[in-house]
Amino acid sequence: MDLKVYAKSLNESTTINVSDLIFTRAYNEPLIHQAVQKSLAGWRQGTAKTKTRSEVRGGGKKPWRQKGTGRARAGSIRSPLWRGGGHTFARTPRDFSQKINKKALKAALSSILSELLRQERLLLVDNFDVAEAKTKAVIQKLADLGLKDNVLIVVPDFDYNLMLASRNLPNVGVMQMADVDPVDLVGFEHIVMTVEGLKFFEERLAS
Repeated sequence: MDLKVYAKSLNESTTINVSDLIFTRAYNEPLIHQAVQKSLAGWRQGTAKTKTRSEVRGGGKKPWRQKGTGRARAGSIRSPLWRGGGHTFARTPRDFSQKINKKALKAALSSILSELLRQERLLLVDNFDVAEAKTKAVIQKLADLGLKDNVLIVVPDFDYNLMLASRNLPNVGVMQMADVDPVDLVGFEHIVMTVEGLKFFEERLAS
């Protein structure tokens, strides 16, 4: 299939041929949901930790005798009923990551990209760089493409000027093509991707 590649604005375009097998895949919502959940789960640190009654310091001695004091029976100051005691169901570090087969993940990415193209939410450009780190330069380039905000810009390599110029824009993200995952692709209304980035995904999903 042929896709339009824009130079500086929507009035200047060429075409590029890409694989029909990858970029015309049917929309598979359950598979995409699974891929998104995997990414979100992998971002969780899982470092929460609280102490059980066996880990709290002290408590080796019975606070007071069993009978005759008029107070409730207590065997240890480490009891979860006491202030400063251990937790009944203490949090422990855990791994939240989920497994998904590589073939399924590739199919999910292919389905997302195909749907973005069908909805005309994916725009291809020759390049997206700025001469200097000025926010107005990024705003102007997006305006030339008919975009304003809620845009993810996918570039081949880290661009320091582009990063500085776009960080003041709350709904504009910049990512390297190797770092993009399903959450990034479905989280923005529009995706601006360079031809090099598209070729990267085509080779990655075809292998």
